[in-house]
Amino acid sequence: MTTRGKIVIGALIVTLLYFGINKLIGSGILFKKATTESVLLNSIELPTQTGSGRPNTAVPLAPLPGSTPTEKGAAVTWEVMAWNSQMAGMLANGGPRTTQGSSMAANGLDMQIVRQDDVAKMQADLVKNALDLHNNPAAPGLIVSIMGDGLPAFSAVQSQLEKAGTGLQILPYSPGKSFGEDKLMGPKEWLDDPKLALGKTIACYLRDGDQNIALKWCADNGLKVNPDETTYDPEAVNFMAATDFLVAAEKYIVGKPEQRTKVVKGRDTGVKVDVVADGVATWTPGDVNIAQQKGGLVNIVSTKDYSNQMPNIMVTTKLWYDAHLKEVEGIMTALAVAGDQVKTHPEALRHAADISAAVYGEKDKPGAYWLRYYKGVSEADRTGQVVELGGSKVFNFSDNLALFGLEEGGTNIYASVYKTFGDVQSKLYPKELPSYVPLDQMLDLTPLKKLQSQYKGKAIAPAEKQQFAADDEIRQSVSKRAWNIEFATGKSTFTPAAEQELTQLFDDLVVAGRLKVAVHGHTDNQGDPQRNQQLSEDRALAVQQWLARKSTSAFPAGRVQVYAHGATEPLVSNTAPAGRAKNRRVEIVLGK
Repeated sequence: MTTRGKIVIGALIVTLLYFGINKLIGSGILFKKATTESVLLNSIELPTQTGSGRPNTAVPLAPLPGSTPTEKGAAVTWEVMAWNSQMAGMLANGGPRTTQGSSMAANGLDMQIVRQDDVAKMQADLVKNALDLHNNPAAPGLIVSIMGDGLPAFSAVQSQLEKAGTGLQILPYSPGKSFGEDKLMGPKEWLDDPKLALGKTIACYLRDGDQNIALKWCADNGLKVNPDETTYDPEAVNFMAATDFLVAAEKYIVGKPEQRTKVVKGRDTGVKVDVVADGVATWTPGDVNIAQQKGGLVNIVSTKDYSNQMPNIMVTTKLWYDAHLKEVEGIMTALAVAGDQVKTHPEALRHAADISAAVYGEKDKPGAYWLRYYKGVSEADRTGQVVELGGSKVFNFSDNLALFGLEEGGTNIYASVYKTFGDVQSKLYPKELPSYVPLDQMLDLTPLKKLQSQYKGKAIAPAEKQQFAADDEIRQSVSKRAWNIEFATGKSTFTPAAEQELTQLFDDLVVAGRLKVAVHGHTDNQGDPQRNQQLSEDRALAVQQWLARKSTSAFPAGRVQVYAHGATEPLVSNTAPAGRAKNRRVEIVLGK
């Protein structure tokens, strides 16, 4: 075949890929649902956001950016969901397109911020952009922002990007995180007895961050989940698929039933039942819509509790990233400068909220709306019930060092988040997500380390730091689960088999960074009661000390409390060896 012929065939393949990717992803071929029995997940714990040891340094108010587009600099598009975690990015850009006097302009960027709530469309747009860049290296780059715990499922697009000659790449800087606005909402009785959620249905966008909140809550409380959104399992928590987070809220508000086939222990009973959305996993303004238009649901758990679950992660292609490292560093620097401003000065935050309103484009939601729900509020819903709504945080440079474990003695929080939810999604949806891209293939911390060296000695707003009082008891339990941590017989030393369980426990607790941890030690009834009491305390202390040794930043003083029960609270009868084995346990309670 001639060279010309090869070029023509290659062009045809690229064209087919270009026009087919949106339809391919939208068709569900890439994400076929699995037929499987409902699953009891292992506990899902989240990393702990830790703070900086820096003094509270005042950052002077900088001039606010103007409104005139700069129309010069490296062109790049940033696709974002309607999500308040992007306040620093809004201020950094000055407007939907980079304006004069903004920190993006100062760093040589000409950025267009575009709202895009459809994750599948984001995936398709990344593939299209890779093809555009192959044809014209000077074409504008594309960055998309997604929920960090949703990146493992999002990484399913990697195979399509590889066909386009590239792969996913993370910008090693996060503009902020959800801190309450992403949540599981359900009937109030679920708070007192999580088992009442069995046989109920939660509407959400599947295989993404909001569903992860519900999955973690189920895992924490020992509730089975039905991963097949087309069937109904009365012995599990079921899910109702929505095309986005606002549609999820709408499914509860409208209350339209869906007909499902009833399954029991994975078997089709042939019985048809109608199900409605009993709860919703969503974020602002989905939670606000529920409260104002129907009401009746409360916050069961949110990213205010699982405080490290959902950083805003910016993703692009290796093709653009490798060719634009200067621009990558410019974006990171611009976000760092703006993050300090938004965290420190109300004027900067208000301006960022006004820019958010312009980007999100909802006429009934001005800047004051996004500002109100950025901070988070408690409001009465239509039934008169008070509900917490909204809540996000902006990150500055110090917060990013904490997130990616670059502080002294720090833990890579995001690595724990990514692995935790990647494993969960792969277990629930083995056909749709048989594997996910290893984080180290997408994340290079070199640019962040470079900026870290440049920032030494400069005034920056300090990172968020969670404080725990050692004598402050857990008043509201979020979860309770027994862990199968094996100890040497009659001792408080771990067996080799305990290491895997402890590692999972560590990752889980890192994600739930704002919650206190109570470690309860239990024994069977064999031997001296006083000796058993001491042994249960020693074993609980061993877990506490193991966690602290692994990361002092994730487990600061006062976060982990220890309780000893000896043989006084058996789960089952001690008459048989199997029962005694169940009673020799360590229970972990998360709460606030």
